[in-house]
Amino acid sequence: MKAFLILEDGTVFPGTSIGSTKDVISEIVFNTSMTGYLEVLTDPSYAGQAVVMTYPLIGNYGVTPDMESGRAWPDGYIVRELSRLPSNFRCQGSLSDFLKEQDIPGIAGVDTRTLTRRLREKGTMNGMITTNGKFNLDEILRKLKEYRIGDVVAQVTCKETYVLRGEGAKVALLDFGAKDNIARSLQRRGCQVTVYPAHTSAKEIIKSDPDGIMLSNGPGNPETNTKMIEEVGKLYHTDIPIFAICLGHQLMALANGGKTYKLKYGHRGGNHPVKDLENGRVYISSQNHGYAVDAASMDRSVAREAFVNVNDGTNEGLAYEGKKIFTVQFHPEACPGPQDSGYLFDRFMEMMKGV
Repeated sequence: MKAFLILEDGTVFPGTSIGSTKDVISEIVFNTSMTGYLEVLTDPSYAGQAVVMTYPLIGNYGVTPDMESGRAWPDGYIVRELSRLPSNFRCQGSLSDFLKEQDIPGIAGVDTRTLTRRLREKGTMNGMITTNGKFNLDEILRKLKEYRIGDVVAQVTCKETYVLRGEGAKVALLDFGAKDNIARSLQRRGCQVTVYPAHTSAKEIIKSDPDGIMLSNGPGNPETNTKMIEEVGKLYHTDIPIFAICLGHQLMALANGGKTYKLKYGHRGGNHPVKDLENGRVYISSQNHGYAVDAASMDRSVAREAFVNVNDGTNEGLAYEGKKIFTVQFHPEACPGPQDSGYLFDRFMEMMKGV
């Protein structure tokens, strides 16, 4: 079955339908990872977006147990070529069947190189995936310009509090759309992790008397989460050690007078170099974000820049003065991606020992 990707600027990419055949409008973003497509699909940070995979062949090892949540989150999936015959000793099915089961519309046969270059030149755009060959372009372009991502954090967060047992430090994980490997990384270090829904009050978390607090990754524009920013601000005013990743990093900055802005096309992939300004070393990181913190907007008496992106100089982390709080924009838990910055979990463990 034929399918079409229609961009906000009027460009139409023809291809072949994969997955669900329903129409979808979403924000179109690209990911440069060469592997880990299943982890990408199950990363809650992609809620409200359709993902273009720049690597030309996707699905060659099928569906494996490497999922970062219980379901897939992107609105759509765009690839150059979808493997028809997956081969791997852990394979549990094909990616094509997985997309159908998850009701995610996709399109294969797209010139993803040209598509990615267009998104880099013009910036992230809204788009539609449709199997209707008789589409009305003017009507679709109007809908694309009107489309806005809603309250996606509310869609991806857990519905109720739950506990992952451990014999060590007690960590409260605030789930804004957390990848499972964040909790696993803490559990491997012996932590007992209590996972809270995104809109849990600071009062409830503080009352549980945790040894440390983890603020997770998540989707959407950080500035729209006004209530969560307020609660994160209350957590800042405690003496509890806090480690924040991605959206959590942005919310902590906003809670302390900082500003965020939308990147032209974002950072999504497993090969982004970041420099740790404390030791001068450069690490290769896994990233997935469309917004960044404006480091210049932060009061230097409140926080100092701790990490920068080597490619474009954007902020990748902050260390808060007089507090046991540090935050990063990238993903030290990886999945997919390099594990270079996994030492940050060890740094968090050391912070909690000093409580």
